[in-house]
Amino acid sequence: MRPETKPDDVHGMVHAKGILTSMGGNSSHAAIVARQFGIPAVVGCHELEVDVDDRCVHANGVTVREGDWISVDGSTGEVFLGALPTIRPELDDPHLVQLLTWADDVRRLEVWANADRPEDARRARELGAQGIGLARTEHMFLEEDRLPHVRRMILAETPEERQDALAHLLPLQREDFQGLFRVMDGLPVVIRLIDPPLHEFLPPYEELVREVTRLRLTGADPVALEKHEHLLHAVERLREANPMLGLRGVRLGLLFPEIVEMQVRAIFEAACACVQEGIDVHLEVMIPLVGHVNELRREREALEQVAQAVMEKAGVRVRYTFGTMIELPRAALTADEIAQVAEFFSFGTNDLTQTTFGISRDDAERGFLLAYLETGILPENPFQTLDRQGVGELMRIAVQKGRRTRADLNVGICGEHGGDPASIAFCHELGLNYVSCSPYRVPVARLAAAHAALRETGK
Repeated sequence: MRPETKPDDVHGMVHAKGILTSMGGNSSHAAIVARQFGIPAVVGCHELEVDVDDRCVHANGVTVREGDWISVDGSTGEVFLGALPTIRPELDDPHLVQLLTWADDVRRLEVWANADRPEDARRARELGAQGIGLARTEHMFLEEDRLPHVRRMILAETPEERQDALAHLLPLQREDFQGLFRVMDGLPVVIRLIDPPLHEFLPPYEELVREVTRLRLTGADPVALEKHEHLLHAVERLREANPMLGLRGVRLGLLFPEIVEMQVRAIFEAACACVQEGIDVHLEVMIPLVGHVNELRREREALEQVAQAVMEKAGVRVRYTFGTMIELPRAALTADEIAQVAEFFSFGTNDLTQTTFGISRDDAERGFLLAYLETGILPENPFQTLDRQGVGELMRIAVQKGRRTRADLNVGICGEHGGDPASIAFCHELGLNYVSCSPYRVPVARLAAAHAALRETGK
């Protein structure tokens, strides 16, 4: 139970049996991570008062303390006092297996999965995923054994210091990618290069201000004070008014090329090693947050050099493509230009919805968006079900323009809408090649894709 979760909470969330937050919404960090790991979660429970210091939660006159039992229903959004009896669903039930087999016989859309770890990829494949549509490399940075190196990279004051930190990260990332390739032998793996702003890998600004103030007033620990002041200066340097629209994605790669070059080197070293093992690698490298074709062209040119150098040194050729996420309106509207450089598109509909509506996905679902839904201003939460008239129209334009330039353009969707049945039906109508969703939503997506195909034929 937390007010909200942050990226560096991931290592704890992986081991949680349930997640409950007082802030956030359908596309918040807690919701996305919980869906990916198959953890029941209720987020944005606004009446909860979470007292982190006293390790308790207050709501409607009831206090729940650390160690007390609660039960969370992630489907209905209900939270119960006490340990309710539960039944684990049997996904190998013969009736379900038969139903999904029928669905696979009629659907046209492929169903891929969003997975960052080999164990997630293995589970996705067991549930019928036909590829990995999104591997988020930044989640790999948040493991406890590598976060110190990531922070050292961010805090580096010289190129040499940054390269030293990256040198420690490279073998760790290479091992991550090797694990994914081995599990997905013969199936495509889309790896997205680092996407979030760098400050997300550092402690929150407000926490650092409080701790620096406390240490200055008490004078108790000069060494700790110096360390926290150093962190605070770094966070202040990276802090932005609108970080989701700031230095992240391809922009980060262009300004700090050594970071993405390390990632691409790790990806291709892993791919070459797996090919030598006899693994059938289908690699797709995705460059995020592109808004202008020149960004993509310059980034791809630099990364192609790294890829070619790694393959030449290893004496191995890897089957690979470079593509991009379509998550900004300008990218959708200029998809014909972007397809000159990108060999595949993947719609990042979380950000595309955010930037099309001008709604902060981190703030709106705990604010005015709830009132909009309750009063009928919006018929549905656009972060749960695709907005066909706005966001959907941009997607339609991008598909048409992109394939006008590159007829064989492979197009998918890897935002959270990829597991929503109504959104899957729309993706079928647009002629997408695949939808990608959290591993535990793969069976639902397979059924939804079949329903979409049957509706089209009138059956």
